[in-house]
Amino acid sequence: MSGHPAWFITGTDTEIGKTFVACALLHAFRRNGWRAVAMKPIAAGCDEHGINDDVERLLAASSFAPPRQLVNPYCFRAAIAPHIAAVEEGRRIELPVIAAAFAGLRRLADMVLVEGVGGFCVPLDDATDTADLAALLDLPPILVVGMRLGCINHALLTAQAIAARGLPLAGWVANRIDPAMSRFAENLSALQARLPAPLLGVVEHGTTPAEAGRSLRLPNASGV
Repeated sequence: MSGHPAWFITGTDTEIGKTFVACALLHAFRRNGWRAVAMKPIAAGCDEHGINDDVERLLAASSFAPPRQLVNPYCFRAAIAPHIAAVEEGRRIELPVIAAAFAGLRRLADMVLVEGVGGFCVPLDDATDTADLAALLDLPPILVVGMRLGCINHALLTAQAIAARGLPLAGWVANRIDPAMSRFAENLSALQARLPAPLLGVVEHGTTPAEAGRSLRLPNASGV
């Protein structure tokens, strides 16, 4: 990988806070003087004007507002799996289109976060998935772990899938989506002992992205 540093934001499941953590990281990078921007190449669930809430949140947290077509090349109306949404709309998700948009953003910023859709291996069509996208862009993933019952298995399986694509896991974030999770500290320790990457921080339930960003470590940018 060449150019300004960039990372791929993935998660243990859908609705576990990938966008929230991406926004928190954007705030953290900006406080450290970086010109930071994020993209969500594929979004499912938009209004009649083609507006997706996650895309809007990423734009709001970025250092500047780049062209929307670079931030979100594909936006589908229905909030469903993207390969199903694409078929229903008679469209096809083309990875080279996403790669070109990513390259355009990289020329404009000091660093770029690329947020996936759902988990790490979500299908995009009959032959490709989001893991293929991360591999094509050659980006080290940052794994958002939704801290709830079952998260250890989900996190370890995702880490194995990332390694199987030849990508180094840059770090992981523990997002407390279930504030009543039983034995949180013990689950956190088990993940720290088993995941082959540093814990970048714990996101407490009820915080804002800006607040959460103050407690996150920045991923290592060397060699990327």
